[in-house]
Amino acid sequence: MSSSFNPFASGSLNMDSVNESLKGLTSSISPFARRTGRLIQERLGNAEEITELPQEYVDLEKRVDALKAVHTKLLAVTSQYSHEGYDYPPNLRESFVDLSRTVSEKVQTLAQAQTAAEAQAALTSTSKHAPKTFAHAISRASLSASHQLPMSDPLGVALEKYAVAEERVGEAQLAQDSLISSRFNAAFTTSLNTSLKMADRARRKVTNARLSLDAAKTTARTARPERQDAARVEVEQAEDDFVAATEEAVSTMKSVLDTPEPLRNLTDLVAAQLAYHKASFEILSELAPEIDQLQTEQENKYREATA
Repeated sequence: MSSSFNPFASGSLNMDSVNESLKGLTSSISPFARRTGRLIQERLGNAEEITELPQEYVDLEKRVDALKAVHTKLLAVTSQYSHEGYDYPPNLRESFVDLSRTVSEKVQTLAQAQTAAEAQAALTSTSKHAPKTFAHAISRASLSASHQLPMSDPLGVALEKYAVAEERVGEAQLAQDSLISSRFNAAFTTSLNTSLKMADRARRKVTNARLSLDAAKTTARTARPERQDAARVEVEQAEDDFVAATEEAVSTMKSVLDTPEPLRNLTDLVAAQLAYHKASFEILSELAPEIDQLQTEQENKYREATA
């Protein structure tokens, strides 16, 4: 049985022996394994000199990481615009009849009804599936509530008008959501999957080149006399590769950081929200005087009746 020393054998493991074994291995194995060996040395705290990265490169890395965080954090929220029911009341239970026809369709059909049977048929008939947004839900609830009251009841009339208005608000919201999903969300997702990933790949090349360089330096320091010239050439080549990888990464990161695309995307997001809120304001501004008029008329009648 061989009596050669094995630093990994039980009872013999120590950091110095692991370090020496890794140094010996890196001189005769593949570049990937040499980088891996070097990385292990660094993580064990046994690496000798570690090549410093240029300050410009380090600063750009921090900025790219920040930009990536911006994309990730915003998408974590704005991705909800791609789900129709993001603001739909979670505990609300609507029937198939409630969801089977739009409010405006029901109101129009009811207005044409000549008999109670026709009115009932208008309320229970089916058509296209109604959206599940908060505005649509309150619209449907208001219309259903309005028909619990007599046709001439001011509250019932007001609720029907409110139902139609809220449905229009809901439609404006759906238009906003569609724009945000197709422009902002899609663009930010593309940036994460293309330009920011390109920057990540360029940075990985720098890390690999730096590990290869430091592994080559370690090998050169311990090379036998007959291997010193070859080891020196290897170090020089590794230095060239490291410089080239760093320059490429710097160029790639600057390109990612300098593009105005994220601001364009944010402009689209704000524009979509502005259009929605403007439409909501206009719709409710039209409705408010009508509701106020109904309230005033009812108030006057009530005072006359109780005078």
